[in-house]
Amino acid sequence: MAVQHVGEMTLEELRRVIREEINTSTAAKPIRRWDPIRAKAALDWLSKNRWTPPPGTPSTLELLREDRDR
Repeated sequence: MAVQHVGEMTLEELRRVIREEINTSTAAKPIRRWDPIRAKAALDWLSKNRWTPPPGTPSTLELLREDRDR
């Protein structure tokens, strides 16, 4: 089959390509079951490794505004 650009496809052809891509990508990855122990370990790690900026550090919004104004 020749390479076809999205703009040249019918809606049904595009839907078929999307379905095939989804089926291909999801078939290759095993679905993980919810594991509360892994979730707790991840949350514990985040809590332990949380970093708090020192007082007076500009907020994210202030940094974005500063960048915008440059």
